[in-house]
Amino acid sequence: MNIAISIFIWVVTAGFFLAGGAGSVVPGMPGPPLVFVGALAYALLTGFAKLGWSVMLTLAGLAALSQVLDYLASAYGAKRFGGSRWGIWGSVLGGLIGLVLFSLPGMIVGLFAGAVLPELLLGRKDAATSLKIGGGSLLGFLGGTLLKLVFSLAMIGIFLYSVL
Repeated sequence: MNIAISIFIWVVTAGFFLAGGAGSVVPGMPGPPLVFVGALAYALLTGFAKLGWSVMLTLAGLAALSQVLDYLASAYGAKRFGGSRWGIWGSVLGGLIGLVLFSLPGMIVGLFAGAVLPELLLGRKDAATSLKIGGGSLLGFLGGTLLKLVFSLAMIGIFLYSVL
């Protein structure tokens, strides 16, 4: 393979990996799926010379699992801190609505408010308990962010092990 083409392939792959790493800590950006796209780009550009389907399916599975766990993490945090189904669903919906309407600040406020307000109004919890549940939702969110970063790094490690 031509050295210029090889460099191009590695630059494209590294660009996706860097975007995936950043996307793991920036809310709303799909970090692990970007890492997968980088591995897929490498595989396609090299004709699957060093990456087989088993590795690609493993990376795809890890990317999908990380996304599911990330979405569930805030709900788990709310539940762990005493949230009812109102707070759990409110946290998930509030985070999604906040992200769509107001980006990162909206997502954080949406996660918190989405857990607190339903608990106050529908779950009949006092203010202190509702605030604790909202804090749990934010802790779950932070845990999900850490989880996405770990998944992204693991995926990059699997890729490098397979290719090098």
